[in-house]
Amino acid sequence: MKVLIVDDEAPARSRLRRLLEGLDAEVIGEAADGEAALKAAAEGRPDVVLLDIRMPGVDGLDAAHRMAELDSPPAVIFTTAFEQHALEAFNLEAIDYLLKPVRRERLERALARVVQRLPGETEKPDSLRIQQRGGVRLLPLAAIIYFQADSKYVTVYYEGGGEALLEQSLRILAQQFGEGLVRIHRNALVVRERLLGMERVGGGYRAILAGTAERPEISRRHASEVKALLEAVSI
Repeated sequence: MKVLIVDDEAPARSRLRRLLEGLDAEVIGEAADGEAALKAAAEGRPDVVLLDIRMPGVDGLDAAHRMAELDSPPAVIFTTAFEQHALEAFNLEAIDYLLKPVRRERLERALARVVQRLPGETEKPDSLRIQQRGGVRLLPLAAIIYFQADSKYVTVYYEGGGEALLEQSLRILAQQFGEGLVRIHRNALVVRERLLGMERVGGGYRAILAGTAERPEISRRHASEVKALLEAVSI
């Protein structure tokens, strides 16, 4: 497991590095502020970021929010001396929230949770497990149209007007299916093969998808990326 350590205090970074010794973890880098953390996460593609919250400039909460927009967003474990940001941290889909001084056993449990949520070696990269009445079904990626998240759940929409609630976050789904998905919004992923075009609606854009009349919103942040992808396909 590749780990990025982010804290504005050098002793805190050194302590986390020592705690990780002997665990199934490879420290790929350190960062002392949010901007440096974003650059390191984009370049190093860590599996998990140990992220302090109170830092000068871009703080940990803002950094986590922006990391979620990466093509391969890492899992986030917050490490902080302050309890008051816990609710906001979990709203950002953090794996865990560790209070300083971080104890080795708590860190080890948090990392185990990361491992549980990463795609396993036996997981089919072209299918998704969904709960239906009567049991579990494997839903092929080819049948999926898009994923939409709200404040509590992620819903998968698939052929035939079907939909199901998922336990996985959008971050985990993006890691599981990789380039098979395209992020069009911080709250939406579409299957690449389903993306037919984009249309302007009011002051924004909506995605045109094969297999559904729904038009999920494309955020301003992702509009240029979606447009470039569509233009590349049409060449």
